[in-house]
Amino acid sequence: MQKTIDVADFQHRFRAVLDEVAQKRVSYVLTEGSRQEAVLVPYEEFLRLEANQTEGILDRVDRLLARMSAQNAQRSEEEVEADVEAARAEVQD
Repeated sequence: MQKTIDVADFQHRFRAVLDEVAQKRVSYVLTEGSRQEAVLVPYEEFLRLEANQTEGILDRVDRLLARMSAQNAQRSEEEVEADVEAARAEVQD
């Protein structure tokens, strides 16, 4: 379940809202005026979101490494090393 609360109202009802989030696992969208500013979620949900984000990053890195490996399969290690050194030199300039 998700609820919306204005920041000013949240300040007055902080303890009750925090208890609802922690004990009843209710998420809150904090708004200021009509603008959504932040989300208050149970800690377990935060950990799940963080893990999903990390998994997504690792999946992208794995795909990138596989693509680089496929592109470099026809090249010798010396050629790849020379390209890396050339790229480093460009960055330093």
